[in-house]
Amino acid sequence: MAKPGPSARLDVTEGALAHNLPYLALGSGRPLVFLRWFTPDHANPTGWMRTSEIKTLSPLARHFRVYAVNRAPGTPAGTTMADIADQHAEALHKEFGEPVDVIGVSSGGSVALQLAADHPEAVRRLVVVSSGYRLEPHVREAQLNYARAVESGRRGMHHIAGETIQNPVAARLVAAAAWLLDPLARPHDPAATAAFIRAEDAFDLTDRLGEISAPTLVLGGDKDAAYPVRNLEFTAAGIPGARARVYPGASHMGAIKDPRLVADVVDFLTD
Repeated sequence: MAKPGPSARLDVTEGALAHNLPYLALGSGRPLVFLRWFTPDHANPTGWMRTSEIKTLSPLARHFRVYAVNRAPGTPAGTTMADIADQHAEALHKEFGEPVDVIGVSSGGSVALQLAADHPEAVRRLVVVSSGYRLEPHVREAQLNYARAVESGRRGMHHIAGETIQNPVAARLVAAAAWLLDPLARPHDPAATAAFIRAEDAFDLTDRLGEISAPTLVLGGDKDAAYPVRNLEFTAAGIPGARARVYPGASHMGAIKDPRLVADVVDFLTD
Protein backbone atom coordinates (compact mmCIF):
# COMPACT_ATOMS: atom_id res chain seq x y z
CA MET A 1 0.00 0.00 0.00
CA ALA A 2 1.35 3.44 -0.94
CA LYS A 3 2.16 5.79 1.87
CA PRO A 4 0.16 9.04 2.04
CA GLY A 5 2.01 12.07 0.64
CA PRO A 6 2.96 15.14 2.66
CA SER A 7 -0.25 16.96 1.71
CA ALA A 8 -2.38 14.07 2.96
CA ARG A 9 -0.53 13.98 6.29
CA LEU A 10 -1.13 17.72 6.69
CA ASP A 11 -4.87 17.29 6.04
CA VAL A 12 -4.91 20.00 3.36
CA THR A 13 -8.35 21.39 2.57
CA GLU A 14 -9.58 24.32 0.51
CA GLY A 15 -12.66 26.51 0.63
CA ALA A 16 -13.92 30.03 1.10
CA LEU A 17 -14.81 32.04 4.18
CA ALA A 18 -17.58 34.63 4.26
CA HIS A 19 -17.26 37.32 1.58
CA ASN A 20 -15.84 34.51 -0.58
CA LEU A 21 -12.35 34.88 0.91
CA PRO A 22 -10.48 31.85 -0.49
CA TYR A 23 -8.45 29.76 1.93
CA LEU A 24 -6.19 26.73 2.01
CA ALA A 25 -5.94 25.04 5.42
CA LEU A 26 -3.36 22.56 6.67
CA GLY A 27 -2.02 21.11 9.89
CA SER A 28 -3.70 20.67 13.25
CA GLY A 29 -4.06 22.58 16.47
CA ARG A 30 -5.31 26.05 17.36
CA PRO A 31 -6.22 28.10 14.26
CA LEU A 32 -3.59 30.46 12.86
CA VAL A 33 -4.86 32.75 10.11
CA PHE A 34 -2.12 33.43 7.56
CA LEU A 35 -2.88 36.48 5.39
CA ARG A 36 -1.11 35.96 2.09
CA TRP A 37 1.43 38.15 0.39
CA PHE A 38 0.55 39.95 -2.86
CA THR A 39 -0.79 37.61 -5.54
CA PRO A 40 -1.95 38.57 -9.05
CA ASP A 41 -5.26 36.80 -8.43
CA HIS A 42 -7.37 36.70 -5.29
CA ALA A 43 -7.56 32.93 -5.33
CA ASN A 44 -5.98 29.83 -3.85
CA PRO A 45 -2.74 28.89 -5.62
CA THR A 46 -2.58 26.00 -8.05
CA GLY A 47 0.16 23.83 -9.51
CA TRP A 48 3.70 24.48 -8.38
CA MET A 49 2.59 27.63 -6.50
CA ARG A 50 0.26 25.54 -4.35
CA THR A 51 3.05 23.06 -3.68
CA SER A 52 5.40 25.90 -2.77
CA GLU A 53 2.90 27.47 -0.39
CA ILE A 54 2.25 24.18 1.38
CA LYS A 55 6.00 23.65 1.75
CA THR A 56 6.44 27.17 3.17
CA LEU A 57 3.60 26.75 5.67
CA SER A 58 4.36 23.17 6.69
CA PRO A 59 6.69 24.09 9.59
CA LEU A 60 3.93 26.24 11.11
CA ALA A 61 1.34 23.56 10.36
CA ARG A 62 3.17 21.22 12.73
CA HIS A 63 1.96 23.46 15.56
CA PHE A 64 -1.26 25.06 14.29
CA ARG A 65 -4.13 24.57 11.90
CA VAL A 66 -2.98 27.19 9.40
CA TYR A 67 -5.59 28.95 7.28
CA ALA A 68 -3.88 30.72 4.36
CA VAL A 69 -6.43 33.36 3.37
CA ASN A 70 -6.52 35.61 0.31
CA ARG A 71 -8.48 38.76 -0.46
CA ALA A 72 -11.95 38.53 -1.99
CA PRO A 73 -12.18 38.07 -5.76
CA GLY A 74 -13.92 40.81 -7.68
CA THR A 75 -12.62 43.62 -5.46
CA PRO A 76 -14.31 46.75 -6.86
CA ALA A 77 -12.63 50.07 -7.64
CA GLY A 78 -12.62 52.43 -4.69
CA THR A 79 -12.21 49.67 -2.10
CA THR A 80 -10.17 50.81 0.91
CA MET A 81 -7.98 48.81 3.23
CA ALA A 82 -10.58 49.46 5.93
CA ASP A 83 -13.20 47.80 3.70
CA ILE A 84 -10.93 44.79 3.27
CA ALA A 85 -10.35 44.62 7.03
CA ASP A 86 -14.12 44.73 7.60
CA GLN A 87 -14.56 41.73 5.31
CA HIS A 88 -11.86 39.79 7.12
CA ALA A 89 -13.25 40.61 10.57
CA GLU A 90 -16.73 39.41 9.60
CA ALA A 91 -15.37 36.28 7.93
CA LEU A 92 -13.16 35.32 10.88
CA HIS A 93 -15.95 35.90 13.38
CA LYS A 94 -18.34 33.73 11.37
CA GLU A 95 -15.76 30.94 10.97
CA PHE A 96 -14.17 30.88 14.43
CA GLY A 97 -16.50 32.83 16.75
CA GLU A 98 -13.62 34.13 18.85
CA PRO A 99 -10.38 36.11 18.46
CA VAL A 100 -7.72 34.21 16.52
CA ASP A 101 -3.99 34.47 16.01
CA VAL A 102 -3.15 36.29 12.77
CA ILE A 103 0.09 36.37 10.81
CA GLY A 104 0.34 38.69 7.80
CA VAL A 105 3.16 38.67 5.27
CA SER A 106 4.02 41.59 2.94
CA SER A 107 0.69 42.86 1.55
CA GLY A 108 -1.01 40.47 3.96
CA GLY A 109 0.75 42.35 6.73
CA SER A 110 -0.94 45.55 5.61
CA VAL A 111 -4.31 43.82 5.87
CA ALA A 112 -3.39 42.32 9.26
CA LEU A 113 -2.36 45.67 10.74
CA GLN A 114 -5.54 47.36 9.49
CA LEU A 115 -7.57 44.46 10.87
CA ALA A 116 -5.94 44.73 14.29
CA ALA A 117 -6.42 48.51 14.38
CA ASP A 118 -10.05 48.52 13.25
CA HIS A 119 -11.26 45.25 14.81
CA PRO A 120 -9.36 44.48 18.03
CA GLU A 121 -12.03 41.91 18.91
CA ALA A 122 -10.94 39.77 15.93
CA VAL A 123 -7.24 39.35 16.72
CA ARG A 124 -5.84 37.44 19.71
CA ARG A 125 -2.18 37.90 18.82
CA LEU A 126 -0.61 39.48 15.74
CA VAL A 127 2.55 38.62 13.83
CA VAL A 128 3.66 40.92 11.01
CA VAL A 129 6.33 39.60 8.62
CA SER A 130 8.17 41.67 5.98
CA SER A 131 5.57 44.39 6.32
CA GLY A 132 4.90 47.58 8.20
CA TYR A 133 2.83 50.66 8.88
CA ARG A 134 2.95 51.89 5.27
CA LEU A 135 4.60 51.21 1.92
CA GLU A 136 7.94 52.77 1.12
CA PRO A 137 7.64 55.39 -1.69
CA HIS A 138 9.52 53.32 -4.28
CA VAL A 139 7.28 50.31 -3.61
CA ARG A 140 4.13 52.43 -3.96
CA GLU A 141 5.38 53.73 -7.32
CA ALA A 142 6.29 50.24 -8.53
CA GLN A 143 2.93 48.76 -7.55
CA LEU A 144 1.00 51.58 -9.19
CA ASN A 145 3.03 51.10 -12.38
CA TYR A 146 2.13 47.43 -12.26
CA ALA A 147 -1.55 48.24 -11.74
CA ARG A 148 -1.60 50.59 -14.75
CA ALA A 149 0.16 47.99 -16.88
CA VAL A 150 -2.20 45.11 -16.12
CA GLU A 151 -5.24 47.33 -16.55
CA SER A 152 -4.09 48.17 -20.06
CA GLY A 153 -3.11 44.59 -20.91
CA ARG A 154 0.64 45.24 -20.90
CA ARG A 155 3.42 43.31 -19.19
CA GLY A 156 3.78 44.50 -15.61
CA MET A 157 5.58 41.99 -13.39
CA HIS A 158 8.95 43.60 -14.06
CA HIS A 159 7.76 46.74 -12.24
CA ILE A 160 7.47 44.94 -8.91
CA ALA A 161 9.75 41.91 -9.19
CA GLY A 162 12.98 43.63 -8.19
CA GLU A 163 11.67 46.13 -5.66
CA THR A 164 12.35 43.89 -2.67
CA ILE A 165 16.00 43.25 -3.62
CA GLN A 166 18.76 45.49 -2.29
CA ASN A 167 21.47 44.59 -4.80
CA PRO A 168 20.77 46.72 -7.92
CA VAL A 169 22.32 44.23 -10.34
CA ALA A 170 20.31 41.34 -8.94
CA ALA A 171 17.18 43.50 -8.95
CA ARG A 172 17.60 44.26 -12.66
CA LEU A 173 18.15 40.59 -13.49
CA VAL A 174 15.04 39.56 -11.57
CA ALA A 175 13.02 42.29 -13.27
CA ALA A 176 14.21 41.12 -16.70
CA ALA A 177 13.24 37.53 -15.93
CA ALA A 178 9.85 38.73 -14.69
CA TRP A 179 9.26 40.59 -17.95
CA LEU A 180 9.86 37.35 -19.87
CA LEU A 181 7.65 35.26 -17.57
CA ASP A 182 4.88 37.85 -17.25
CA PRO A 183 2.42 36.10 -19.62
CA LEU A 184 2.36 33.14 -17.22
CA ALA A 185 1.30 35.30 -14.27
CA ARG A 186 -1.26 37.69 -15.73
CA PRO A 187 -4.21 38.36 -13.39
CA HIS A 188 -7.52 36.93 -14.56
CA ASP A 189 -9.29 40.02 -13.18
CA PRO A 190 -6.89 42.96 -13.64
CA ALA A 191 -9.44 45.45 -12.30
CA ALA A 192 -9.70 43.60 -8.96
CA THR A 193 -5.91 43.33 -8.70
CA ALA A 194 -5.53 47.05 -9.39
CA ALA A 195 -8.25 47.88 -6.85
CA PHE A 196 -6.32 46.10 -4.09
CA ILE A 197 -3.06 47.81 -5.11
CA ARG A 198 -4.72 51.22 -4.87
CA ALA A 199 -6.16 50.31 -1.47
CA GLU A 200 -2.67 49.42 -0.25
CA ASP A 201 -1.25 52.55 -1.85
CA ALA A 202 -3.44 54.65 0.48
CA PHE A 203 -2.75 52.43 3.52
CA ASP A 204 -0.93 54.35 6.26
CA LEU A 205 -1.20 53.63 10.00
CA THR A 206 1.40 56.18 11.08
CA ASP A 207 -1.03 57.85 13.49
CA ARG A 208 -2.98 54.73 14.46
CA LEU A 209 -0.40 52.18 15.54
CA GLY A 210 -1.11 53.05 19.16
CA GLU A 211 -4.69 51.81 18.73
CA ILE A 212 -3.54 48.22 18.16
CA SER A 213 -4.12 46.35 21.41
CA ALA A 214 -3.24 42.80 20.38
CA PRO A 215 0.20 41.59 21.52
CA THR A 216 2.32 42.05 18.40
CA LEU A 217 5.56 40.67 16.99
CA VAL A 218 7.17 42.28 13.92
CA LEU A 219 9.64 40.14 11.96
CA GLY A 220 11.72 40.80 8.87
CA GLY A 221 15.13 40.66 7.24
CA ASP A 222 17.88 43.22 6.96
CA LYS A 223 18.19 42.49 3.22
CA ASP A 224 14.63 43.56 2.45
CA ALA A 225 14.53 46.62 0.18
CA ALA A 226 10.74 46.87 0.36
CA TYR A 227 10.52 47.07 4.16
CA PRO A 228 13.86 48.29 5.52
CA VAL A 229 14.74 47.86 9.17
CA ARG A 230 13.65 51.42 10.00
CA ASN A 231 10.11 50.60 8.81
CA LEU A 232 9.93 47.43 10.88
CA GLU A 233 11.25 49.16 13.99
CA PHE A 234 8.93 52.17 13.60
CA THR A 235 5.97 49.79 13.31
CA ALA A 236 6.89 47.89 16.46
CA ALA A 237 7.73 51.06 18.41
CA GLY A 238 4.29 52.51 17.69
CA ILE A 239 2.32 49.48 18.93
CA PRO A 240 2.07 49.25 22.73
CA GLY A 241 4.23 46.41 24.01
CA ALA A 242 5.22 45.21 20.54
CA ARG A 243 8.72 44.07 19.68
CA ALA A 244 10.66 43.61 16.46
CA ARG A 245 13.20 41.01 15.48
CA VAL A 246 15.34 41.39 12.38
CA TYR A 247 17.01 38.35 10.81
CA PRO A 248 20.49 39.10 9.49
CA GLY A 249 20.85 38.05 5.86
CA ALA A 250 17.13 37.47 5.26
CA SER A 251 15.41 38.97 2.23
CA HIS A 252 11.80 40.11 1.80
CA MET A 253 10.34 36.66 1.16
CA GLY A 254 13.30 34.92 2.76
CA ALA A 255 12.12 35.99 6.20
CA ILE A 256 8.99 33.81 6.11
CA LYS A 257 11.14 30.81 5.14
CA ASP A 258 13.81 31.50 7.75
CA PRO A 259 13.98 28.64 10.28
CA ARG A 260 14.35 31.19 13.06
CA LEU A 261 10.88 32.54 12.28
CA VAL A 262 9.01 29.35 13.15
CA ALA A 263 10.58 29.15 16.60
CA ASP A 264 9.88 32.83 17.23
CA VAL A 265 6.26 32.56 16.11
CA VAL A 266 5.57 29.39 18.10
CA ASP A 267 7.13 30.89 21.24
CA PHE A 268 5.18 34.12 20.82
CA LEU A 269 1.81 32.52 20.14
CA THR A 270 2.07 29.87 22.83
CA ASP A 271 3.60 32.06 25.55
